[in-house]
Amino acid sequence: MSRATSASPPPAASPRARRLPPKVAFLLKASIALSFLAGSAAPTPLYALYQAQWGFSPTMLTVVFGIYALAVLLALLVAGRLSDHVGRRPVLIAAAAAQALTMVVFASAADVGDLLLARVLQGLSTGAAVAAVGAGLLDLDRTRGAVANAVAPMLGTALGGILAGSLVQYLPQPTHLVYAVMGTVFVLQGVAVLFVSETAERRPGALGSLRPQLSVPAPVLRPLLLVTPAIVASWAVAGFYGSLGPTLLRSLAGSASFLLGGLALFVLAGSGALAVLALQQRSAQWLLRIGTSVLPAGLVVVMAALALRSVALFLVGTAIAGAGFGTAFQGALRTLVGPLAPHQRAGVLSVLFIVSYLAMGVPAVVAGWRLAHGGEILAIAQAFDGVVLALALMALLGSFARREAVAA
Repeated sequence: MSRATSASPPPAASPRARRLPPKVAFLLKASIALSFLAGSAAPTPLYALYQAQWGFSPTMLTVVFGIYALAVLLALLVAGRLSDHVGRRPVLIAAAAAQALTMVVFASAADVGDLLLARVLQGLSTGAAVAAVGAGLLDLDRTRGAVANAVAPMLGTALGGILAGSLVQYLPQPTHLVYAVMGTVFVLQGVAVLFVSETAERRPGALGSLRPQLSVPAPVLRPLLLVTPAIVASWAVAGFYGSLGPTLLRSLAGSASFLLGGLALFVLAGSGALAVLALQQRSAQWLLRIGTSVLPAGLVVVMAALALRSVALFLVGTAIAGAGFGTAFQGALRTLVGPLAPHQRAGVLSVLFIVSYLAMGVPAVVAGWRLAHGGEILAIAQAFDGVVLALALMALLGSFARREAVAA
């Protein structure tokens, strides 16, 4: 199995400068992807507590969630290709510093306006970093980098939700402690990046790259169109679980436990990460077909659980859907990054994550608006599952169309 090496030799450094070995640098970059997504999931179990303290509506709750996705989109549009020009290190150092500052804003939030500000800052720094760290992983090792790009965000989402839920449930200072922990992690990672060799050759046009642009190389356009339904279906499920999942699970369980707030998201993202790790040797097309078959199967089980009001069945269906989410997204990712040159990676990953975050944010806000205007949470969840089920079936058809195109 071949592995891609660095796109270019690292820039000249003083003889005394110490750089981390490539394997350690790879693990560091993977940990950054993990921690950034863990930070984005950390507020999820706290939403019920914020609602109780500040009295905002379910619509505002999903706005808090959705505005993060919109901020990520803005950052991807403006800064998604920046690391292809200035290098990965400067972007990652600045993003880690911004994330640490964001944790201070979260910890000192006094009303929903502060919470919105923190989510915007978090989204901007995540969006600026996600393409740079993803491209940096591919620079070091294309095969393992593709796996890490799929696993780290899911694993980070899973750990962020369950860690925050546990800290809130069992330790003091629930709205401060989790942010102190995450802020410390971001500071340490930012310092560590200083000792990582640059893997991207500096190229002119950095200012021009800040002009919003959605374009992909011609060989990637058709595959992108064919895998878009899989991306949309997968991330729409993640968005629903990240915004209204805690409310839904507590409603089913008849409990106000904060730990439950992170449990559904943990099961979804954790099973996705495990599926990617277990099946990483399979081809991209095989992953797409299996993922887009398993995802709707899991949603069918979830819909049955909602009808029966069964928490155990709901978690089983969530785990199945999560496995489909992970494998479908990994298949889509590997389909797209295969033909890319190093200087194209950050730009294409930006487009991929723009589609992902739109799919994650918009349906969640719509579901929250419906809940605030008299909708019943179980009925909304059933309708949402039905729409995503149709998208997943479209994605399955698209995977077979892609196979026929490759064969031709």
